[in-house]
Amino acid sequence: MTRYALGVEYDGSDFLGWQRLSKPGESDAGSLQAALEEALSFVAAASIQSVCAGRTDAGVHAACQVVHFDSPADRDPRGWMLGTTSRLPDAICVRWCVPVADDFHARFSARARRYRYRLLNRPVRPALQRQYLAWERRRLDAEAMHRAAQALLGEHDFSAFRTVHCQAPHARRDLQRLDVHRDGEEVIFEVQANAFLHHMVRNLVGTLLEVGRGDRPEAWVGEVLHGRDRTLAGATAPAGGLVFVGPLYPPQWGLPSEATLSDPEEAAPAP
Repeated sequence: MTRYALGVEYDGSDFLGWQRLSKPGESDAGSLQAALEEALSFVAAASIQSVCAGRTDAGVHAACQVVHFDSPADRDPRGWMLGTTSRLPDAICVRWCVPVADDFHARFSARARRYRYRLLNRPVRPALQRQYLAWERRRLDAEAMHRAAQALLGEHDFSAFRTVHCQAPHARRDLQRLDVHRDGEEVIFEVQANAFLHHMVRNLVGTLLEVGRGDRPEAWVGEVLHGRDRTLAGATAPAGGLVFVGPLYPPQWGLPSEATLSDPEEAAPAP
């Protein structure tokens, strides 16, 4: 039995999220996990179950979702990558496959996860790339949003930014980066944390938009954080602008550079 790690890219527009909606072996046309497992099972000629680094919601995309699975099938990494991709819908592909140690875990071995949110900021909605962009017609102050976002960095209780349906046992997360910048007509949010709560990134973006529009002062964002009340924060931003850039792991696992931490201090186990 060999454990493999995969880097999976997908357009989540037509899926109901990552998580399988049915039991393994049952028909499931709505989830990304089911599509991947069916393709892997075809290549392995046996049932395969997978574990991902972080479940994404309906409509959310991924540049490099990391998944692990176990199989006794004698296939080389290239065979897993190309064979699986050939059985997947056009909206999903396996970018790489790496054999890993038996104690590697796509979720629990990750030290950080990264998201990017792109928002088109102009009077007219997008036509091109509309499935990958959110849209805001009012002019946004990206610099004010960036300044306000810095009050959220560090380890905090992020109850104000989790959905009421979030199943996480607690809301403490370490937000390591939240940068906001403008690139022409786009406003881009770069977010990194040790882990995320359900809808956390979209709720952070929706709250910062209140500042960007000039409806709230910059200091209000910190007040929302410390209030720990979801009803005080901004609306949940649309899913379409969100991409799961991917998780980061310590170098010991031998994954490609895009999934590996470059800072030795970040690679150390959490206390």
